[in-house]
Amino acid sequence: MTNEFAVVKTNFKSYSDYSLQLNRWFLKPIGAWPPSSSTTTLERNVSIVLNIVCYGSILFTLIPCLLHVFLDDDSFYMKVKNFGPMSHWIISCANYTLLLLQGKDIRYCVEHIETDWRMVRREKDQQVMMKNARFGRYVATFCAAIMQSGVFCFFVSSALNTEIIHVGNETTIVRVLPVTVYKKLLNVDQSPTNEIVVFMQTWSSIIATTSTVSIFSLAAVFATHAYGQLTVLMSWITEFVNESRNREKTFPFKQIGVIVEHHLRVLSFISYIEEVMNRICFLELFRCTLAICMLGYYILAEWSTQDIQNLSSYFMILISLSFNIFVICYIGEILTEQCKKVGDVVYMTDWYYLPDKRILDLILVIARSSVVVQITAGKFFHMSIYTFSDVIKTSFAYLNLLRQVS
Repeated sequence: MTNEFAVVKTNFKSYSDYSLQLNRWFLKPIGAWPPSSSTTTLERNVSIVLNIVCYGSILFTLIPCLLHVFLDDDSFYMKVKNFGPMSHWIISCANYTLLLLQGKDIRYCVEHIETDWRMVRREKDQQVMMKNARFGRYVATFCAAIMQSGVFCFFVSSALNTEIIHVGNETTIVRVLPVTVYKKLLNVDQSPTNEIVVFMQTWSSIIATTSTVSIFSLAAVFATHAYGQLTVLMSWITEFVNESRNREKTFPFKQIGVIVEHHLRVLSFISYIEEVMNRICFLELFRCTLAICMLGYYILAEWSTQDIQNLSSYFMILISLSFNIFVICYIGEILTEQCKKVGDVVYMTDWYYLPDKRILDLILVIARSSVVVQITAGKFFHMSIYTFSDVIKTSFAYLNLLRQVS
């Protein structure tokens, strides 16, 4: 027996923790990490308190902005400029709510990953799973870094600017708020109210962005794990055919039932990923289409002023949104292609040398592979590179329409 088929004798817990570590780091601070049977009462109460704090922080920024947009008599450009940040908070609040509502499905996916690490017996399979777990962490880390950086730069660049307020004979210098508020509700033209609101809006932006980052990290880790499991399955199929041709050799598994059960297990896992992600993906498609349109409008409107600070923050947010929606579309496509590839791998083996009974067993695997499980956005759009291109084209179409209206 060669080393690539050596039995693994390591602690599976450390590998599953490595795979899911970033998800815990992103979800626990906002109280969205799903509880398990071992979760204590104290931990559940802490999560409830964090939920209240997060909702309160988001609504603290969202409600005054909503009132300002609908009640204040601003110009068309100012209403459009305020609508962009407001939509970010609305979608983030909806995403955060979906994370809490989908807690049971997320917990199932987490336990599924932990069970897969517990079941692995061969060093070769473990290496494949670790490679994909590492890739999932890289994607989640990069998505978090680029998105938090874009939003944080926007808030810092706004807060560093000051404006002069004249009230009667008094002149006050205050910070420019990143998100406009309804001044009849909060008098932000005085200190320390102005500084408190700036701080609270920055804190709220971190929470709102973290909820979005958590979604992309879950999608990346879950999808790359499923991709790795399908890769392991394809190597098992090749070995099964070789075993059937060389009966004198002994391999760790000999029955087609092992392959079929594992195939169905992976497809079930992908179905749960779809259940968790489809509503969230729909919201993200809507958010990115709207945000790219808004950001393009802001860039065109302020290009003549050559305000490098604002333009840089707009470009950073535009790049982060485009990258993140590309990642989630790309993940959906490669997962679909990997599901189809299982049937192709079966056909590309030397199946024609096998007995008739063995060939019939493999036909069942090919038939099941033809029924592809897809990651969708609200059951309407398949997450793929074509969907990403449609988002970009639709955003610029709306941008052109907005320019004509304004």
